[in-house]
Amino acid sequence: MSDLGSEELEEEGENDLGEYDGERNEAGERHGHGRARLPNGDTYEGSYQHGKRHGQGIYKFKSGARYIGEYVKNKKHGRGTFIYPDGSRYEGEWADDRRHGYGVYYYVNNDTYTGEWFAHQRHGQGTYFYAETGSKYVGTWVNGQQEGMAELIHLNHRYQGKFLNKNPVGPGKYVFDIGCEQHGEYRLTDVERGEEEEEEEVTLMTVVPKWKATSITELALWTPTLPEEQPPADGTIQEEAPGPEGGGEPAEDDQALADLSEGEADLTRPGEGDEDATKEEGREDGREELRYGAIDQGNVNFEEEESKQGEQPA
Repeated sequence: MSDLGSEELEEEGENDLGEYDGERNEAGERHGHGRARLPNGDTYEGSYQHGKRHGQGIYKFKSGARYIGEYVKNKKHGRGTFIYPDGSRYEGEWADDRRHGYGVYYYVNNDTYTGEWFAHQRHGQGTYFYAETGSKYVGTWVNGQQEGMAELIHLNHRYQGKFLNKNPVGPGKYVFDIGCEQHGEYRLTDVERGEEEEEEEVTLMTVVPKWKATSITELALWTPTLPEEQPPADGTIQEEAPGPEGGGEPAEDDQALADLSEGEADLTRPGEGDEDATKEEGREDGREELRYGAIDQGNVNFEEEESKQGEQPA
């Protein structure tokens, strides 16, 4: 949400004093602990230094918002909690009146972001939890957007790869809890944004990433120094951490794994079908590619697409 701007600064001029009850220094400046009511109806109670809010204090807006935390020369700086009029709130570090450093934002829809901030925006390493779906994005952010290497974790599978402008791009993989990985790549494809107006000569286009599967393997034990090693023979297989793809060999006797066709990322378990998954590329447009959709809502709906295709789980 858009955040409220900085509070109206208090002035020591005769016409902008408002009401003040508290300590002053020898120069008559507000200094020490005091309570003030500003001309715009906002109130502040806390520490002052040489006429400015400085130290711990509570600022209440007439809109219902309030800030409880540290000030430096009239600006939010240090640790503090800002509660917004809609009920959302931020708890964490501030610098020069902006969210800056490490903090947690609790959104009105019960989503949360926990991680680093820079100049009022999500920036650096952080985790965004989607309350509606139970999914979460764990990775890097740049200027408020999901960007860089990350892992998008759902209830029964996860995607590991690179993100750009909230969308997955390039090579990556889906890791399924049933014990397999689907490797592939997200490719950018132009699609129509909406109906073309009669007077427009050029149709508005938007770029949407689509998934192209290339191979299916067992869960791989990632060993960066020994990529040629195979997974343990005793069947104890660890999930791979986000990063480079593992070197696991394809399962020899996994029943019907080949039916996870190229681009068919909407399955939560292996299906039945041809041995070679890549031969399925030209069957149906609906099965050829997976549109990524709104990644910000965590809606990679595997079961719905599976039912539409009429496939039975193995």
